[in-house]
Amino acid sequence: MDKRTTSRDGTSLAYQVSGQGPTVVLVSGAMSTGGTVAPLAQRLAERCTAVVYDRRGRGASGDTPPYEVAREIEDLAALIDAVGGESALFGVSSGGALVLRAAASGLPVGRVAVYEAPFADFLPGGAEREAVYKERLTEALDAGRRGDAVALFLRLTGLGEEMIESARRSPMWAGMEAAAPSLAYDDAVMGDGLLPRERLAAISVPVLSVAGGASPEWMREASRAVAQAVPRGRHEVLEGQTHMVEPDVLGPVLADFVTG
Repeated sequence: MDKRTTSRDGTSLAYQVSGQGPTVVLVSGAMSTGGTVAPLAQRLAERCTAVVYDRRGRGASGDTPPYEVAREIEDLAALIDAVGGESALFGVSSGGALVLRAAASGLPVGRVAVYEAPFADFLPGGAEREAVYKERLTEALDAGRRGDAVALFLRLTGLGEEMIESARRSPMWAGMEAAAPSLAYDDAVMGDGLLPRERLAAISVPVLSVAGGASPEWMREASRAVAQAVPRGRHEVLEGQTHMVEPDVLGPVLADFVTG
């Protein structure tokens, strides 16, 4: 990240810009930084001005408590202002939920694309699962048990206990623990974990909701529901892709949407 801007509350945000063409800001999901979506930005840079940034509380960006989702929307407003005053937005996973909130708030956004925003309406017991996760995550973070918070999140994503224990012993674990407080931020962005139909209905710009054909059925259904809930929504499935979508597959679809 070679550039910085400042959000409304004084938080320093690290970002970088590549390519030329219509601007799109890429928003990462939980336990991720701008570096996570940088390979996708490189693919988009062939046709777009792609902006990646570290969300507050992670990477090279700062943080200013107390957290509110509105602060992250202000972060996006600051970034958009810094790169020209208007932009498309793309968000992956819980980052998708954030860009949908931002668009509904009235930011100067021309188009919005999301990849598998994980609204749990179509997962059996999804609402209960989200409530239990929220409670246990709050307990772990309040007690300073960052490793347990990370493990909770990894279980939520479907990772097995053996893999989690292996991750605990890996060199990457320290970095994951450092980012653990930001899990509460993504949890707040997701709200109760269910599709916010009233909020989505307020989005007036075109929305592209994308899912992977090899992702769990409930994620594909949630993606379709996002497109149905917005007035100008479109749904697309990328065959063979999972939640860890390949930039070379998603990139052309996203570039077509942003430049269309």
